[in-house]
Amino acid sequence: MSDLISIVVSTYERPDALGAALRGLSRQSDRAFEVIVADDGSGPATADVITQWKTALGAPLVHVRHEHLGFRAAEIRNRAIAASQGSYCVFLDGDCIPRADFVAQHRRLAEPGWFVAGNRILLSEPLTRTVLAQNLEPEIWGFGRLLEHRHDGINRITPALSLPLGPLRKLAPKRWEGARTCNLAVARSDLDRVDGFDASFNGWGLEDSDLAIRLIHAGVRRKDGRFATGVFHLWHRENDRAGLAGNQARLDDVMRGDRIRALRGLSSLAPTHA
Repeated sequence: MSDLISIVVSTYERPDALGAALRGLSRQSDRAFEVIVADDGSGPATADVITQWKTALGAPLVHVRHEHLGFRAAEIRNRAIAASQGSYCVFLDGDCIPRADFVAQHRRLAEPGWFVAGNRILLSEPLTRTVLAQNLEPEIWGFGRLLEHRHDGINRITPALSLPLGPLRKLAPKRWEGARTCNLAVARSDLDRVDGFDASFNGWGLEDSDLAIRLIHAGVRRKDGRFATGVFHLWHRENDRAGLAGNQARLDDVMRGDRIRALRGLSSLAPTHA
């Protein structure tokens, strides 16, 4: 695969974390990518960070934003997909820092008919504060440095390992659990087939699970991105989960049936007035 890869980075009011994520993307060994920041209605500080990185990133950088009307991650990701130019989309949260081989590893794992679910190393609240305040660069830390933080700053080390799992990556082709948009790769053609994310999922939670289930309904299978694509996930406060029960009901409905297309997907996007 040698086509352009679109990295969709979702963010809301975390300009310091977004800057760290973009710094990680600026280090990529594979340069055939673009970045679309999917901004769920952040203020000027986020726009300033994006402006600063436009010349420093070394790849096209586009800012897609809509008005903040609560947690609307599904809709703003759809807007970013619509603005993208690549044949393959990799979704990354704006508080996740990728290592230098992140794009290269996703390109290596890309395969028609499969989506790739990666994983992450969770940083503690104190270590996250230190990383952001001191502009530390966990994406270049070696194994020894990670071991130093194993008991006081990170939850695990294994996502930073690189192992050629081969056919073991396809052991759970219909498993949707654990597929999260903090590190998820899907062919653009497959996103179009299922009409992208479902903006019916308002409020935090489960819009990524819904996407994975509908992809599986459509015949797209899951490939494991562990030991290849792991990212560093900065600590954040827990999101408001007031809408979780409604989203769970929507997800249950999708699991009971065989629906493929989103109820409010890419094809339902109206013009935005940010």
